[in-house]
Amino acid sequence: MRILIILASLGLGLLVVAAGTVGGVYYWGKTQFEAAGPPAPDGTNETVYLVERGLGVSSIAAQLEQRGLISRARLFSIGVRLQGEENNLKAGEYAIPSGASMAEIMALLISGDSIMHWITIPEGLANVQIAPIIEANEILVGEMPDLPGEGHVLPETYDFLRGTTRAELVVRIARDLETTLAELWDARAENLPLDTPEEALILASIVQKETGLAEELPLVASVFINRLRQGVQLQSDPTIIYGLTQGAPLGHPLRQSELARENPYNTYQIPHLPPTPIAAPGRAALEAVLNPPDTDYFFFVADGTGGHVFARTLSEHNRNVANWRRIERERGR
Repeated sequence: MRILIILASLGLGLLVVAAGTVGGVYYWGKTQFEAAGPPAPDGTNETVYLVERGLGVSSIAAQLEQRGLISRARLFSIGVRLQGEENNLKAGEYAIPSGASMAEIMALLISGDSIMHWITIPEGLANVQIAPIIEANEILVGEMPDLPGEGHVLPETYDFLRGTTRAELVVRIARDLETTLAELWDARAENLPLDTPEEALILASIVQKETGLAEELPLVASVFINRLRQGVQLQSDPTIIYGLTQGAPLGHPLRQSELARENPYNTYQIPHLPPTPIAAPGRAALEAVLNPPDTDYFFFVADGTGGHVFARTLSEHNRNVANWRRIERERGR
């Protein structure tokens, strides 16, 4: 009996020692996990680290150690797993502060607070001009896909994460156009001479190409809306140019021979909209077309200051044109 008591006491002692050892190891590990990490290897305030898609916690830990951002990869892996976060580390590009602890790095990777990159698709560009902008971006990855139909992307500044594919971006900018056009079409003014959202998109692309001044978009839109209502030809030079170049720069002023040439986009010849958009219009151009101001304008011409002067009658317009020709002559054009 005495021997059993001694053995039991000895076993209990060993358990206490073992528990103390485990507790000590856990405390040490927790302390190390939460302690300040090494300074940034390059001496800066932060280090950019990319978590690629599909990486597991062990691979991430190994990369962090290799980059000098943590001291012990195994300890990082164990710490993340003990907290049940091994499946919550998000792919992305992160700015890791110098001296960040493993716990802080884990929290950052869980947050998904990645570095954002930006790309701008300017208004009024055709597909042949938009595709090179996307293709030339060095942060996007993957092959350049075909763009959707002309005008079917929304010009805007887009944020994206490193590792985003060009195909993913193209889907996004096309979807944003569809969403925006549907929203504005539903809120359109009554009795417009436009039967479908596609017709609104076509007209908005023409309006976008006619002026570089945002404040002029509604007035230009009103001119073309008035012409469509009266069955008058739009007589827009940018449509002719698109028919000649499919969106590439013409490289010279329009010639009389080009104005006379048969062209499905020649709105001096056809009494209706051209068959497709001629560029990607921005939201403001779409809004101008779908909710134009009520004006009596049927004409406009450049005014020599970068804008346009608008006219209600042909005689008034002819005077404005004569004035513009005089300005051109004085400039030696």
